[in-house]
Amino acid sequence: MKLVFATNNLNKLKEVQEMLLNSIEVLSLKDINCFNDVEETETTLEGNAKLKADYITQKFGYPCFADDTGLEVESLDNKPGVYSARYAGEPSNSENNMQKLLAELANKENRNAQFRTAVCLNLNGKQYLFEGVCKGEILKEKQGRKGFGYDPIFKPVGFSESFANMKSEEKNKISHRGIAIQKLIDFLLNLKTN
Repeated sequence: MKLVFATNNLNKLKEVQEMLLNSIEVLSLKDINCFNDVEETETTLEGNAKLKADYITQKFGYPCFADDTGLEVESLDNKPGVYSARYAGEPSNSENNMQKLLAELANKENRNAQFRTAVCLNLNGKQYLFEGVCKGEILKEKQGRKGFGYDPIFKPVGFSESFANMKSEEKNKISHRGIAIQKLIDFLLNLKTN
């Protein structure tokens, strides 16, 4: 089976390709000659995931899945949420986003947060949604060099280190995206066996 993953984020693409089974070939947007960024104009993660998946399916005719992820910080009324990638403004920059978030949390004791991913799959004329959540806390300073986005300042519950200190296999088992993609994989495997 061939599926397009509607992302231009090479880190996300690599993460998902590591998780998917050999029976599912993941095509990038570059593989289908799509060089457009689909503007994320919705106000929910689910809405943005649908927007991206629908664009690829309608314009290119491929079965497709797309995701959107947000970091939700409890003491900031679940911000940055859907605006996580551009929290510090354009152009989007992970370092600036982290610095802004750390500054906003400087005098707050409650550093509880969660990453949430919504995945939308368009397959055989139907649409399916999957969600993954990883709870944790925001560290006071960056820790580790791996990962991307907010990984250096997010420590998942039950672990003593940030996402940016974890091996990708370890992170993929517990991360928001890992959980959502695993639900997608289970769904696809179930389709094949029925």
